[in-house]
Amino acid sequence: MLRLTDIQLALDHSDDELRAAILGRLAIDADRLLGLTIFKRSYDARKKNAVLMIYSLDVEVADEDEVLQRVGGNRLVMPTPDTAYRFVAQAPAQLAQRPLVIGTGPCGLFAGLILAQMGFRPIILERGKSVRERTKDTFGLWRKRELHPESNVQFGEGGAGTFSDGKLYSQIKDPKHYGRKVLMEFVKAGAPPEIVYVSKPHIGTFRLVKMVEQMRATIEGLGGEFRFESRVDDVLIEHGKIRGVRLADGTELLSDHVVLAIGHSARDTFEMLHRRGVHIEAKPFSVGFRIEHPQSVIDRSRLGPNAGHPVLGAADYKLVHHASNGRSVYSFCMCPGGTVVAAASEPGRVVTNGMSQYSRNERNANSGIVVGITPADYPGDPLAGMEFQRHWESQAYLLGGSNYNAPGQLVGDFIADRPSTALGAVMPSYTPGVTMCDLNSALPDYAIAAIRESLPEFDKQIRGFAMQDAVLTGVETRTSSPIRITRNDDCQSLNTVGLFPAGEGAGYAGGILSAAVDGIKVAEAVALSILRG
Repeated sequence: MLRLTDIQLALDHSDDELRAAILGRLAIDADRLLGLTIFKRSYDARKKNAVLMIYSLDVEVADEDEVLQRVGGNRLVMPTPDTAYRFVAQAPAQLAQRPLVIGTGPCGLFAGLILAQMGFRPIILERGKSVRERTKDTFGLWRKRELHPESNVQFGEGGAGTFSDGKLYSQIKDPKHYGRKVLMEFVKAGAPPEIVYVSKPHIGTFRLVKMVEQMRATIEGLGGEFRFESRVDDVLIEHGKIRGVRLADGTELLSDHVVLAIGHSARDTFEMLHRRGVHIEAKPFSVGFRIEHPQSVIDRSRLGPNAGHPVLGAADYKLVHHASNGRSVYSFCMCPGGTVVAAASEPGRVVTNGMSQYSRNERNANSGIVVGITPADYPGDPLAGMEFQRHWESQAYLLGGSNYNAPGQLVGDFIADRPSTALGAVMPSYTPGVTMCDLNSALPDYAIAAIRESLPEFDKQIRGFAMQDAVLTGVETRTSSPIRITRNDDCQSLNTVGLFPAGEGAGYAGGILSAAVDGIKVAEAVALSILRG
């Protein structure tokens, strides 16, 4: 196979035009083209009246060596790289102990899957409920203002990514093509096949629910075991080595290999690990608001006359502004055609996040508009960032009316520094509701100033971004983990042998794909450690 890159065609090109572009690039006759597969498809909308489709293709041709010798040797034509996944180990016939995986988000699921595929029969522990039961509890907050602290947007099978846009792209370096393995496993579990080749793949919440269930069935079929409503309340450590865990009901599970894939919101677990002396460091994260616009405003600005084209779908954006006070403001987890959701996991606190279905056909676009902060902004022990988050989440709860409403403000009013008393043309999607107010006291002064400065600047890039009636809701605090459970080169805790911190909660990932990739990496490290004995 040959990999052809940067093939550019008009938006509404035909299949014949695609084949003609291949033949022209390779300078071959049609009968020598034996087959083609799309490896990557993206678009360039910088010229809104002439949107281009851009392809990377894997093609099979007759007499490949001759073609490669004649037109190869540049980045546009090369042999197709080998992206196949190969297991690093196989479990022995007699396994003395089964590894434990704590958490069933993308990281925990893929750590469990890879370990199961290698024959290690992992036991996978989840503090929350199975994905369908968890979904019912999550809707309890959205519809009835009933928060279930152990079963919500953050906790339960599938992790926080289940209630998101389901984005499956990342900027991580991936020389071993683990990301390809993740995408292929998702397709096996029921994801649309196009996620393997579109440039910004996403799945959406409802499809993720079914996929998570299918992945669980696959792991169980390979000898893995899931235990739901099994919160880990303690780790058993002897002489700097992990020996197992103690569950909330007092059950002890012994294992010398424990994967810690607990997610970025397991605050009680962070506290327990800190008490037990596991090495933890504070790390930077970001805080801000969700912003909502009519999706049509974003589509027109980004795609011009091609807005609404079925190939392009709902338009997204990525924005950054370096404020005059030294802070960076940027868009985070942008959800085209989606909704803003209540994402709290602790009583008396309000947290926002964004979510989309696969169709991305809701009326509003939403995104986090967040400000980067560092441990210098929350001095103290390694958990000080967590307390910083709690403070502003509690303040949002009070501003919203102490009933899980989110505090909100019109963008025009926020820029003008005046309170909002009523909604305009944009209806916020957050449920159970939005209380209009003055957001000045919802975040630190430096964050408010930076966001207020950024919105008119973003309007220069996306016309209508600073429209009067766009809505800000708060607060967005769970952008990433406030800590890093630092590990060494073999993925084990710096000071606790056999404990493998992983994924977002440990500070080693951000988003579904990177968390899943980290799960694979850690599973391989666990397998090799077991075989070394």
